[in-house]
Amino acid sequence: MTSSPPPWRATVLTLFPEMFPGPLGVSLAGRALASGLWALDARDIRASATDKHRSVDDTPAGGGPGMVLRADVLAAAIDAVEAVAERPKLMMSPRGRPLTQARVAELAAGPGPLIVCGRFEGIDQRVIDARGLEEVSIGDYVLSGGEIAALTLIDACVRLLPGVMGKLESGSDESFSHGLLEYPQYTRPQVFEGRPIPDILLSGDHAKVAAWRLAEAEALTEKRRPDLWAARPKASESGKKRKSPKFTTDG
Repeated sequence: MTSSPPPWRATVLTLFPEMFPGPLGVSLAGRALASGLWALDARDIRASATDKHRSVDDTPAGGGPGMVLRADVLAAAIDAVEAVAERPKLMMSPRGRPLTQARVAELAAGPGPLIVCGRFEGIDQRVIDARGLEEVSIGDYVLSGGEIAALTLIDACVRLLPGVMGKLESGSDESFSHGLLEYPQYTRPQVFEGRPIPDILLSGDHAKVAAWRLAEAEALTEKRRPDLWAARPKASESGKKRKSPKFTTDG
């Protein structure tokens, strides 16, 4: 009898493990967590401190405000995680590479990441280098710590795990899945405050609906995210049109 593979697991190193699972304990992620489709392990960095005060930080070398997480304490916390070498080792940081849907899909397809949540003025660079931490950003702004960013990353991954969303198609038409923002969505009532659902969506013509959705997605992307629009594949030199992404018309 073959044993089933271990579930996707997120291990979070934090000074505030009580922040987890937080919102990950409800809705789709929470149901999937309770049913064993994924696992969460929040570990207290202070458990790796060696002095009686459980100190994890110190003043920045060279002077300046705030405190910096110590390399030796954080390295010990990372090393205490089993099989860490086989898993992506991430650090949530505003100076990191921006998180993309493509990177989320890669992480969701793997065994699950180890995520380091910083606090104070940051983390000693030497542990980042020594343990090969991949710095990841969820946006061009600064939070009080990495925990909220880690919750965001985990949620983005968990919803892509097999069995979490009701339909396999649910994630295929969303923003960024094809380099485009998602097209507008509508449902009942047919008319809301004088605003009707576009007639094309009620036509029953799936080909026309798909074409309308693609056109809307392209228009929104060009207007709101010119960076994404500029990165879209252009028509080849031979004059052939680029292949449009397939949009499902299932509700």
